Amino acid sequence: MSILIEPIASKDILQIMPLLQKLNIKTPKDILEKRVKEMASLANYECIGLFLNNQLVGISGLWYSTRHYIGKSAEPDHVIIDEVHRGKKLGKQFFSWINNYVKSKGCEAIELNTYVGNNQSHKFYYNEGYNIYGFHFLKVLREDNKFY
Repeated sequence: MSILIEPIASKDILQIMPLLQKLNIKTPKDILEKRVKEMASLANYECIGLFLNNQLVGISGLWYSTRHYIGKSAEPDHVIIDEVHRGKKLGKQFFSWINNYVKSKGCEAIELNTYVGNNQSHKFYYNEGYNIYGFHFLKVLREDNKFY
């Protein structure tokens, strides 16, 4: 089993779509593609791929910012390991790599969000040393007031 973890080039960003669509079942594909292309063009975002035998089986976006309360931080976003490959400790290897990678970029902390009902991820993040420090609130400003 050959594992490779590396940033995905902006020009190749749409290769994450099959995995990303598993997380974003409410977002129409054309809107999701447009958003992903825009994100990939931003200086404070990059996407990391987990490749198993040259097949993309995991992704995590990384958002970088400096916050007054913790300093330079990274925020993993849209993290997913293909369900076929779960239970193989790939998530642990993926986050170990991410920890080292963002630390090498000068990050002092990692903070992330996970959906309230995603109990499997809560257990994973607790086991990885994450703690809950607050709530994430969202207000939709679009006219249709829908989340997608």
